Amino acid sequence: MESAADACIIRLSDDIAIVQSLDFFTPVVDDPYEFGQIAAANSLSDIYAVGARPVSAMNIVCFPLKDQPKEMLKEILRGGIDKVHEAGAILAGGHSIEDREPKYGLSVTGIVHPDRFISNSGARPGDVLVLTKPIGTGILATAHKAGLLGPGGVELMIAAMKRLNRNASEAMQKAGASASTDITGFGLAGHALEMALASRCLLEIRASSVPVFPQALEFLRMGMIPEGDYSNQDFCKKLVHVADDVDPELQVLMFDAQTSGGLLISVAPGRLDVLLEHLASGGDESAVIGNVRQGEPGIEILP
Repeated sequence: MESAADACIIRLSDDIAIVQSLDFFTPVVDDPYEFGQIAAANSLSDIYAVGARPVSAMNIVCFPLKDQPKEMLKEILRGGIDKVHEAGAILAGGHSIEDREPKYGLSVTGIVHPDRFISNSGARPGDVLVLTKPIGTGILATAHKAGLLGPGGVELMIAAMKRLNRNASEAMQKAGASASTDITGFGLAGHALEMALASRCLLEIRASSVPVFPQALEFLRMGMIPEGDYSNQDFCKKLVHVADDVDPELQVLMFDAQTSGGLLISVAPGRLDVLLEHLASGGDESAVIGNVRQGEPGIEILP
């Protein structure tokens, strides 16, 4: 917990460690089946972030049975189980309660060799930072709730959020990555800061190299900024230094709260090509966004 780890890792034997994590949230899209898929992918992501393989999951459900049709609940659960099966895991029941607002997610168990799990505390000076999904889903989701995001934008956002980080996890294992974390509610800057503190290093992020979803900047200029982004800025402000010549809009995006975002991977320069090759072969749109340096733990955001 001291390193804000993505999941709990418990050694069972010389060859097996179990990995456990839990996550759930309120709907970010209107379609219940898509919401179920996104929530499940987000929950599975913590397992992938440490290089583990999901083996089982349990539903966590809050639902207003008196106000919403049971068909909606069935579609949420169908989306979840389909995504669990896509991950090669089994769904082993779960628990549900009545609530005023729908909420859904999973408690997930994975396995990994005790000597091969990848935490957020192993980044080393000289490493290169790679991000495996664009950022901006928080802003796009806010625009979607306001009815401003067109069908094409919605489709692109949903496709990214429900995409598993499985290939990215396998790629970083093959490349022998030093550290990893998934990018979710604290935004890129927030989760990078957790990695910097856990690894006791300085992380440099080049804002212009960070991949951004189409239309995210457009809606940012319109003020479609979720409340969580401001909280993230406040949380990070003491240890995140932004260069004066960084584009102000890109600066805001560094703190955008993501749902089911990509992995931030720290890898030695000599293994970068291996990582990028495996990411590309699995269809991940990755980008090199910065470096790890020796120095006071924190984040420097450069142009």
